[in-house]
Amino acid sequence: MPQQYTHYKDVDQTQLQKDIEAIKETLGEATKEDFEHLLKLERWGRGSTIFGFSLILAITVFNPSSFIFWILAILAAVFIGVGNVGRWANVAHPILHGAYDKVPNIPYKYTKKGFASGKRRYIDWLDWIRPDAWAFEHNVMHHYHLGEMDDPDNVEKNLKWLHKSKIPMFLKYAIVYLFATTWKVSYYAPNTLRILENKLRSKKKLEPITSYDITPFTENGLILWKDYYLPYGLFQFVLLPLLFLPFGLGAVWTALFILILAEVVANLWSFLVIVPNHSAEDIYQFSTPHKTQGEYYLRQIMGSVNYNTGSDLIDFAHGFLNYQVEHHLFPDKPHSFYQKMQPIVKDICKKHNLEYRQESVFKRIGMTVELMVGNTKLLRVDGV
Repeated sequence: MPQQYTHYKDVDQTQLQKDIEAIKETLGEATKEDFEHLLKLERWGRGSTIFGFSLILAITVFNPSSFIFWILAILAAVFIGVGNVGRWANVAHPILHGAYDKVPNIPYKYTKKGFASGKRRYIDWLDWIRPDAWAFEHNVMHHYHLGEMDDPDNVEKNLKWLHKSKIPMFLKYAIVYLFATTWKVSYYAPNTLRILENKLRSKKKLEPITSYDITPFTENGLILWKDYYLPYGLFQFVLLPLLFLPFGLGAVWTALFILILAEVVANLWSFLVIVPNHSAEDIYQFSTPHKTQGEYYLRQIMGSVNYNTGSDLIDFAHGFLNYQVEHHLFPDKPHSFYQKMQPIVKDICKKHNLEYRQESVFKRIGMTVELMVGNTKLLRVDGV
């Protein structure tokens, strides 16, 4: 028989809050050692990118029809794609949560206010997504409305149109797989713009925007292209390929091809490690906002899943999103904290008879796809 866990309403939320918050006293504040850990992850990501570009240079001496050309091209795309995901998940993500703000003498560029701010976006984290828009969508709306209808990353809610569609099931799967190859540009960029715009509209007491237009012929569509698509698109697919012009026009086209392939890799890799964290038939959805801090902690545990953890290299490959339960309990802590925190959180879950979900990311992506096509649903707690 499967283990029976404590029902949501029977959990001692007050004691759970005390147990969770005691972790802060156990681990203390972020230190220079935690910052050094971040710098190591940053070097790994940059090293991956640089190695990928060095492979592009190496490719220029081979005939495009040769076997070695395609092997090196694929390797270059993978390493550049890994560097892309690393800049987002391993560096931008914790910094924009303010994870290192309390480290003594922390350089301003590694603080929440300084990182990727203004012109530093082009140095720290240039992507399809505008950093301030993503920080609000993710840090505020997703983290503090996890599993609710106000959660902008609620997969079941976002894909109701696909669930209701009368198209054959194989086409639904095809749509999901195609979406995974473009999701940063087709979902994250316009959705973060919409969420940020609704924040401003709320202050003006205006009706929220419920959908987004990705064409440049509307006011919001123009902002999307000017502030989101063009800065990254021109840099990544025009400027960078042109840097190979001294090696001939063929090298420019080769670089462009590999950078497009790397973008697909980055989308698929980030989709694999991000989307399954809160999306499967054993994950809970909630119909009301949390009322207490104890209930907030309970929802982070019941609404999240971890992947396999281990060495820094394994965790880097997962973007440290394999510690999603710990991250949602303490989103403003460094990645290195989650490695230390995990056994404590596991013990707390055991004490309160709560399920601590941790499985292979590949198993979880399969469960997520089933949710996305409408074959399964998120769990509900009556009246919650």
